[in-house]
Amino acid sequence: MSRRRSAPSGEPGSSPGTARSSWGTRAARLVGRHWLLVILLAAGLALRIAAQIAYQPALIYVDTLKYLYGASPGADPLGYTLVLRAILVFGSLSLVALAQHVLGLAVAVALYGVLLRRGANRWLAAVAVAPVLLDAYQVQIEQNIMPDVWFEALIVVGLGLLLWRPVVTVRLAAAAGVILAISATVHQVGEVLIVPAVFYLLVAAGSMRRAVTTSVALVVAFALPIIFYCSASYVHTGHFRLARSQATVGRVVGAADCATLTLPPAVRPLCPTPAEQAKGPDWLEHSKYSPLFATPLPAGVSRGKLISELTSAIKSHQPLRILGGITRDSVRLFAVTRTPNPWVTPLSRWQFQTTYPTYPQWVTLGPGNVIVVGVQHVAFGQFHYSKLKPAYGGHAQVNRPVASFLRSYQLSGGFTPGPFLLLCTVLGVLGALLAVVLQVRQARGPAGAPRAARARQLALACLLFTATAVVLLLAQDLVEFSWRYQLPAVITLPPAGILGLSALLALRRDRAERSPAETADESADTAKPASTEKPASTAKPAGTEKPAQPGAEPGPAGA
Repeated sequence: MSRRRSAPSGEPGSSPGTARSSWGTRAARLVGRHWLLVILLAAGLALRIAAQIAYQPALIYVDTLKYLYGASPGADPLGYTLVLRAILVFGSLSLVALAQHVLGLAVAVALYGVLLRRGANRWLAAVAVAPVLLDAYQVQIEQNIMPDVWFEALIVVGLGLLLWRPVVTVRLAAAAGVILAISATVHQVGEVLIVPAVFYLLVAAGSMRRAVTTSVALVVAFALPIIFYCSASYVHTGHFRLARSQATVGRVVGAADCATLTLPPAVRPLCPTPAEQAKGPDWLEHSKYSPLFATPLPAGVSRGKLISELTSAIKSHQPLRILGGITRDSVRLFAVTRTPNPWVTPLSRWQFQTTYPTYPQWVTLGPGNVIVVGVQHVAFGQFHYSKLKPAYGGHAQVNRPVASFLRSYQLSGGFTPGPFLLLCTVLGVLGALLAVVLQVRQARGPAGAPRAARARQLALACLLFTATAVVLLLAQDLVEFSWRYQLPAVITLPPAGILGLSALLALRRDRAERSPAETADESADTAKPASTEKPASTAKPAGTEKPAQPGAEPGPAGA
């Protein structure tokens, strides 16, 4: 480019045609190198265009009203509300869905770049991002006016900052902390992301000083946006919080064996029957017909106090039943098929329909397919009905042929298979364990450690993705199971599995390339205790040491 700018007029270097040819050649080479990703991106783009055509202006869910109309104030953070307001200045809800589809594609590209940056093979990296591009549940949630894809994007950016360089600097740690904190203002469960991030920094640092400085920078940067948000919330609402904490009442009560549980007479009527428990934690906690709320109480008795006594008794006397319920729900992610179950939130809410989906009382259709919304400002309170604001997009429109194609694709296997996620989980756990082993070996400074640098970097990245998946998914399952809450598995488990597999293959290749003598020396150095150092009298005279091998990596300080 410098030569072209300085070339005299009329010389080949200054020819516009040559410049265009050069850019075209580079683009062709880029596509050729990443052809599998390009194919997957094209398929993902086609699915998203189909979703945009099938449903106009966008899909509106029950929780959408929290962000558009302020329903159930305090139930969720308002970060997504700010995103909606910014986009709706320029267009309708259709523009919001379009932005979310573009963001979904960008998440896949960003993940691909992070995996390549850490040393993964190109086609393996493409396999890791295929679920983001091709999973119909992911495409459906992007068409919904819901914060999920923005939450996923912030997770990917935060993890990408931590993994962009082999050694995390204080600035990168602080930037990652800010991004992960912002994710908590979009979806409150983002608060738990600080746990895997700090764990990664402690394992990957290589020295105590770096571990402390980067971890402190991350924690401080993570805390500041949340404190700022909570302070603003306190000024406006009088509550210093992101939102009301997610309750585990439905989870706990749904696992109880009320027949064998010793309860005070006033509390017993609130304990559900097996038939009521079969309707799931979501129904138990949010339905006005649940025994927790439908049971009449004597005057002056606090319902909240009785519910607290009930949950405390269950936690004290039947903790294994609660743990069993969480475990059963956690393994649902790995099922071969996805079938409706009355215990969990209806699966149909996250599936494409051939008609515009409605939720009676919250979202319905009036004459001429006008979208009518019902807003509740308090739980079990009166609904206030109104037509969807014309600026949001007007009438509901469904292109039946395209919607039928999307539904058929989704129900015929167009989602990330459970066994594949299970395989990725196993590989991710193995890769995480390998990261710890290689870090310990690197700290001891054996002769072969520099050769395993690529495997170590892959394994450490695997550790971060695996820890994030485990903490994030379990945090959701502690409250209740929903297929919507399992969507972060798409952006964490496949990359974790691919990174784990890549680390194991890199380590195997490294050992295969070494001579038997080198392998034996490494094993001996690893097993040799620190007390076997040669005494000073047997040390070699100065100047007789062998020079360092060219390109060898220096060991960590103090190794």
